[in-house]
Amino acid sequence: MHSPTVFVATADLAGQVRGRSVPSDSLDRVLRRGVGWVPANLALSSFGTIAPNVFGSTGDLRLMPDPATRVDIPGTDDDPGVSLLLADQVLLDGSPWPCCPRTFARNALAELRERTGLVVQASFEHEFMAPDLVDERPFSFARHRNAEPFGSELVGLLDTVGLQPENWLPEYGAGQFEITLEPTDALLAADRAVLLKELVRDLARRHGQRVSFAPLLDPAGSGNGVHVHLSLRDAEGRLVLHDPSGAGGLSDLGQRFAAGVLAHARALLAFTAPSPTSYLRLMPCRWSVGGVFLAERNREALLRICPTSTVGAADPTSQYNLEFRAADATANPWLVLGVLIRAGLQGLGESYTPVHVWPEDVTETELAEVPALPRSLDEALAELEADKIVSSWFHPDLLATHLAVKRAELDEVAGLSDRERCARIANAH
Repeated sequence: MHSPTVFVATADLAGQVRGRSVPSDSLDRVLRRGVGWVPANLALSSFGTIAPNVFGSTGDLRLMPDPATRVDIPGTDDDPGVSLLLADQVLLDGSPWPCCPRTFARNALAELRERTGLVVQASFEHEFMAPDLVDERPFSFARHRNAEPFGSELVGLLDTVGLQPENWLPEYGAGQFEITLEPTDALLAADRAVLLKELVRDLARRHGQRVSFAPLLDPAGSGNGVHVHLSLRDAEGRLVLHDPSGAGGLSDLGQRFAAGVLAHARALLAFTAPSPTSYLRLMPCRWSVGGVFLAERNREALLRICPTSTVGAADPTSQYNLEFRAADATANPWLVLGVLIRAGLQGLGESYTPVHVWPEDVTETELAEVPALPRSLDEALAELEADKIVSSWFHPDLLATHLAVKRAELDEVAGLSDRERCARIANAH
């Protein structure tokens, strides 16, 4: 069925997809010239208010859609279809706008390749709650079936639009599900992470259901994370993270890449876990992140060396990857990817000392002295301002706007109880 409209979109600092709709008949023109946009839109909070910002009421941009990102959401008899395209934010002459999050990710990947010859494959794993489909049986076939026909339609839709679904499963929390996509080129993986949430939400809407990707719906309940998997290849296409002789099977290069991420982790969280409720989830004994450390197959590690299998004569090298676990869906995937790549590059370029790889059987007592995560978004923002290396990666206007948006969101929920804050954030995400 012909889609009457095309939605040209970007993702903002609150992880929200925003943009403009145009008639599908004008798509050729829009691909050449883009559509209008406003710098101050970058300052929109997750609650829809504009935070104090450096742009004010002046300035103009263009959203230049990338045709490779196009997904066509099919219509039904009662609900029209729509085409969705992701865009770069550019200046009026078409040159890059230094505050565009997608450009930030692209530039980080380009610098990694120019300086090291390395390219990145990535995948984003999303968890979300479907409160209208609550079933208390974690991982059960019953909950899987209780989600039908939504579940099968979601997998079919993702496959049809080319997002390459890998797993669809009932998770541990009440009404919680996880959807994973196949690893791919890193920028494409981040694009897919942006699109995935909108496809899930739109399909749920068609079924008269609600979904939420918020870090927590209930402070006493299970949380939703976004786990980012990264693998590296050299200029000849060889995977370079795995070395059977290294600690945990991690190569020296991989240890130095990880060292950069860990060294700057407390500042990175201002981008990867940027919600007032993110830090209610990120604490020990919640299977999220219990501290700033690298470990084999430990789900409380900030960076986890994922398991590999030799079943069916599988090659461990091709499966080997690092998983960053301190992210959630209130973050912008392009910024998440960009800060992880730049932190890893910092570890490589400055020859950071390879970090300790904790074995799978490490005890809580042994981990007692590892650095802690920030305990609040306030603390993470302060860490970002104090870390001059991380701050230097951003155009001053982008950094200032991010800080302003996050502090505006903190002000929005100031004085609320943890339960009330969770409800307020869940309603926005």
